[in-house]
Amino acid sequence: MRAMSLDVGTKTIGIAVGDATGTLASGIETIRRINLERDFLRIEELILEYEVSVIVVGYPKNMNGTIGERAEKTEEFAKQVQERFPATRVVLWDERLSTVAAERVLIDADLRRNKRKKIIDMMAAVVILQNYLDSQKNK
Repeated sequence: MRAMSLDVGTKTIGIAVGDATGTLASGIETIRRINLERDFLRIEELILEYEVSVIVVGYPKNMNGTIGERAEKTEEFAKQVQERFPATRVVLWDERLSTVAAERVLIDADLRRNKRKKIIDMMAAVVILQNYLDSQKNK
């Protein structure tokens, strides 16, 4: 069983999935958000396709560690994911600076700004999931 991460935004959801060994995260896609039902249908398809048992949701805490409006909305989304997919375990994972790290990777890969914009959320999901996977290996 694998882990999948979600970088949840108001307009998109970046998605990454871990390999079967729980070692390496790879970007899958970016969902353009239209409505919650459509979001969940696509997430369900990916859960089944990749045999996902853990969903890691990026938790956007403020830099000082406090919980703001975005984090509260993410908590609600994670709760809905858990209710919709009770066979999976949902984990909130601190995502501070994940987008910055993803942006650096894409700049280092020499991607143009317009291409970076299309995949930044998916790459942020990769960073979130890779950090989670690394922490599990260290336990």
